[in-house]
Amino acid sequence: MDRDTEPRRQFVTFTFFRLLPEWRRLSQSDRSEFTGEFVDVVRKWCDPDQMRVLCYSLQGLHADCDFMLWRICFSLECMNHMTAELMRTGMAGYMEVAHSMLATTRRSQYLMSDEDSAIDTHGGLHAGATKYLHVYPLIRTRQWYVLPFDERRRMVREISEVYKDFPESHVNVGYSFGLDDPDFVIAIETNHPLEMVERIMRLRETDSAPYVERDRPFFTCLQVKLDDLMRSLGG
Repeated sequence: MDRDTEPRRQFVTFTFFRLLPEWRRLSQSDRSEFTGEFVDVVRKWCDPDQMRVLCYSLQGLHADCDFMLWRICFSLECMNHMTAELMRTGMAGYMEVAHSMLATTRRSQYLMSDEDSAIDTHGGLHAGATKYLHVYPLIRTRQWYVLPFDERRRMVREISEVYKDFPESHVNVGYSFGLDDPDFVIAIETNHPLEMVERIMRLRETDSAPYVERDRPFFTCLQVKLDDLMRSLGG
């Protein structure tokens, strides 16, 4: 694809927040005030021309975090400035970032045709159409990167064939090389969370599996509206 016609690349962050025990000891009026400040900042940045923010609850789904913001934008400065504003709210004094992953979209070097598009993000992300989201980092071994290119492409296409067997799910692949610790961030959107079990079991049996150094932690997230999320957190 010509660089001049390639879709504009996006930055994405998956930021997981944990509420401190002191939060639940606050009065209802204080919690309502602080969540209101938080909501105002998020809504301020929800501008189609600069950022999209999707909200997810992890209460009862993961031990060390309560909610997650999936942010999609076109600059790191945008992420930085929004985060600074969030951290100046009253709610920020009663929460901490438990996990965070940063990535960008990119056309896969291995997938050469539209038939392979099950795991490509070169067209940008169009996220948020499903109830559930599964997120995890992926780090390949150094041995993977010294394999012949055609051998790596064959194995990536095998992975793509697994994903195609779950057509109602959408796979987003973020590239983190040099931006964050993982090589990739995988975000799978679905309305059928049990499919994730079958998908991962099958991926463990692919030829590329021995070349995975790390693919944890896994996060299962439930998409919710911003106001509903704040109410569930006691706001």
